[in-house]
Amino acid sequence: MQRKLKIFTWHIHGSYLFYLSQGNYDIYIPTKSEKTEGYYGRGETFPFGENVIEIPAEDVRNHEFDCIVYQTNNNYLADQYEILSDHQRKLPRIYIEHDPPRKHPTDTKHVVDDTDITLVHVTHFNRLMWDSNNTPTRVIEHGVTDPGVRYKGDLDRGIVVINNLPARGRLLGHDIFMYARKNVPLDLVGMGTGELGLGEVLHPQLPEFQSRYRFFFNPIRYTSLGLAICEAMMMGIPVVGLATTELSAVIENGVSGFIHTDVEYLIEKMKLLINEPQLAQKIGAKGLEIALKRFGIKRFANDWEHLFTEVISNNKVTAVETV
Repeated sequence: MQRKLKIFTWHIHGSYLFYLSQGNYDIYIPTKSEKTEGYYGRGETFPFGENVIEIPAEDVRNHEFDCIVYQTNNNYLADQYEILSDHQRKLPRIYIEHDPPRKHPTDTKHVVDDTDITLVHVTHFNRLMWDSNNTPTRVIEHGVTDPGVRYKGDLDRGIVVINNLPARGRLLGHDIFMYARKNVPLDLVGMGTGELGLGEVLHPQLPEFQSRYRFFFNPIRYTSLGLAICEAMMMGIPVVGLATTELSAVIENGVSGFIHTDVEYLIEKMKLLINEPQLAQKIGAKGLEIALKRFGIKRFANDWEHLFTEVISNNKVTAVETV
């Protein structure tokens, strides 16, 4: 029986790590008692399986891995030198870029410039906008599990799912949310919503909670493709959002959702969905068709299994090599 690959990474985005862990490999994550970024451990929010394994940060260098996966600049510039051994830093390496460039949308050079590392963008928009230097790049689009909950839409309201929206400002569309809320009934859920929202709904409970809302509204101006959008589509919830970044290549306007750069247009369509629940059902069903074809968890897990196998087979350093 072939042994499972041993993948080391940091716990950066809990929902992404949960979906990544659906593949046939073991994922090792470091922990620290102070639980700084990347060192939270498994936590209690996501129902991780036995293949997500905690290791105390000070003990990481004593373990054998097949591949190292970076997910932030800090992982790449600092963390690896703090907790990985010299040998581990020579293992097959992947950097997952979760976001588009922040400083300049087209001229920002990525922190990684290394022909021995594979840079994985989570959307085609990300790869298009980043200057990835000489680093080989791939796109592995999101995959989400089918929650087994389907759209009901019996609440004449829309739902917005964003963490820390008040603190994250215009980038995440705080002003757009506030303006739209004056014209359309909207509820905000997520960590750090403050007085604007209903607070956090834990990931396992979110599908049932949001299934009753008539539509899902995404006010985010500039981001990657939010997993919350994929999750909503996988339930058949109609999505309304800005026609920016990757979302413009996912939703067919008026068919599988409503997208536009005109906020007034989006408000009009949200009102339309509230007034016409049958239309909302129809559009949500089209979105579900797209999600099942494009964001299935089996495709996502297979993509990652194939990439791990490829980068490991192409790298001469092995996990059993002596230092």
